[in-house]
Amino acid sequence: MDSTAPPHYEPPLSQGFGYGIVLGLGAVFAGGMILITWLLKRYQNEVQTSEMFSTAGRTVKTGLVASAVVSSWTWAATLLQSSGIAYRYGVSGPFWYASGATVQILLFATLAIELKRKAPNAHTFLEVIRARYGTATHLTFAVFGLFTNILVTAMLLTGGSAVVTSLTGMRTEVACFLLPLGVIVYTWFGGIKATFLTDYVHTVVILIIIFIFAFTTYATSTILGSPAKVYELLVEKAIKYPVEGNAGGSYLTMRSTEGVMFFIINIVGNFGTVFCDNGYYNKAIAASPASALPGYVLGGLSWFAIPWLCATTMGLACLVLEGTPTFPGFPIARMADADVTAGLVLPNAAVALLGKGGAVCTLLLIFMAVTSASSAELVAVSSIFTYDVYQTYFNPKATGKKLIMMSHLCVLVFGLAMAAFSVGLYHAGISMGYLYLLMGVIVSSAVLPAALTLLWKGQNVYAAALSPILGLACSLVGWLVTTKVKYGIITVDTSGKNIPMLVGNVVALLSPCVFIPLLTLIFGMDSYDYASMRAIRKADDHDLAAEAHVDLSLIPGENPRTTEEEEQRRLARAAFIARTTTVIMTLILLVLWPFPMFGSRYVFSEKFFTGWVSVGIAWLFFSSLCVGVYPVWEGRSSIVHTGKCIWRDVAGAEVEGPAGAASKEGSVSEKAVKN
Repeated sequence: MDSTAPPHYEPPLSQGFGYGIVLGLGAVFAGGMILITWLLKRYQNEVQTSEMFSTAGRTVKTGLVASAVVSSWTWAATLLQSSGIAYRYGVSGPFWYASGATVQILLFATLAIELKRKAPNAHTFLEVIRARYGTATHLTFAVFGLFTNILVTAMLLTGGSAVVTSLTGMRTEVACFLLPLGVIVYTWFGGIKATFLTDYVHTVVILIIIFIFAFTTYATSTILGSPAKVYELLVEKAIKYPVEGNAGGSYLTMRSTEGVMFFIINIVGNFGTVFCDNGYYNKAIAASPASALPGYVLGGLSWFAIPWLCATTMGLACLVLEGTPTFPGFPIARMADADVTAGLVLPNAAVALLGKGGAVCTLLLIFMAVTSASSAELVAVSSIFTYDVYQTYFNPKATGKKLIMMSHLCVLVFGLAMAAFSVGLYHAGISMGYLYLLMGVIVSSAVLPAALTLLWKGQNVYAAALSPILGLACSLVGWLVTTKVKYGIITVDTSGKNIPMLVGNVVALLSPCVFIPLLTLIFGMDSYDYASMRAIRKADDHDLAAEAHVDLSLIPGENPRTTEEEEQRRLARAAFIARTTTVIMTLILLVLWPFPMFGSRYVFSEKFFTGWVSVGIAWLFFSSLCVGVYPVWEGRSSIVHTGKCIWRDVAGAEVEGPAGAASKEGSVSEKAVKN
């Protein structure tokens, strides 16, 4: 098994081009991040202490938080799976995908605020679990957290490597190892701050490429060129290949039985991958208290447009272009189901639309999606092993130097281990689409007990520790039994069908609704006061600061500008706003917008379809302002200051430090320590 691409398919790009993108861009990002880390240390006092590596000093602003949320949530599956769903179910697919995965980010904003309120010095969510429940529950959630990180990273690498193979002919095994290589290097040097800064660049590139695809499909293409032309071809396609379960067999309706089934699986699975992924808690911890709420809300709303418009463009373009001379694999009339599941809808559509230029855009798009999300997963896992395993159980008095060494080691080991694991999955025939549907079955039983840890003081230790395990057992039984009863045999193909996955996902998410009240009734309700969460303390980084000749108090986040009482007042107000906002937006995206259209069995008219596409493009412009322009505007003073310092350094003049002092050599803080 040398390639994901079918035997009749000739890759549009050479293997050399693939190696150039994967290795070259990886090296550029790694080198750029090393340079930026040095500049931040020299001119902004951002020394890579253990706190800075894992939490970025808890000072990240709204714009960068929003762009990091968008980038972390834009997996390879966001672009590839959503396009495949559009190919299968028509216009409903992209909306079901986008709305079913946006509400988790919006709802997570509430947890982010509660985490800042109740455990202001935490490094990971698992620290919070241990502070409240003790060792047994801590280990339970550590396993579920690692399950989540492993599944997400595996899905990134399997989906990304399939596309690299399809477009360049590079061996899938090689792609699995090379894709995370640059990520390991820049995460090693820059920690979570590196993920925020590279996330910004990745997000901007992704937005630009989606604009290229959208305007080519709906405005400039000689093959398509307008919503009206795409609409006309979709109507013809439905006559030739009607969609079972869609109103009138049409691709132009929200009434899709299979689409709604995917929608439920999508909602459940994504609750697990947000609420159980330490990476999202890391970003909440790294955000400044004032930025957590707007960062997550703006990030969630900005992200919605990416899968919606990308899939509405590329999934539908693939539908209407397959079987034409420009389509890969011509004269075959329809894509193989295995190719759709592997995520090849988007790259095939891109090549059909733009030729080699489309292949290059797709390769860049997937590279950005895979590397940005992989970086967040690396930091999440390194945080778990550093603070929740090494410091908790092996070396409670570990210095900052030892903690940063452990973080670096974990980044390297996890990155290489996941590359090897992804190769194994590839040879076992398990694709990105299968892993995407499976996630919720494995991890979603931990969602409710995790959320209640911060939201309800009555959850006892038995409910928290046992309900995820019992829920996992029930979900696995439900998933596999349904597969056996429905199809008579359990294989990768039959267990990956919508109905068994639907049962497994729903049982996983909802079974704790039974187990938590039952265990609370049996063992009694707790009355937790959150004091042990507030007792979590920052790591001691004096040794690293001294080694870098920097006063620890000058490092961002080490000297808070507001009192704890003032910060708590702000967070209490933000908590109320978060609950109100997330409830309203969730109702709109999950109920008020889609289901009247689903219930009416409405089939889009040409004008309605044109308006649908126009709203998607306008929404992506809004996303660009939120996560492309706003972070630069918000950080303008730091950017200008750093630029001036670089110029003065080059000119041999005195360099003004962040505190306003001056130094002939090095930063102001270095001078202060040396004196």
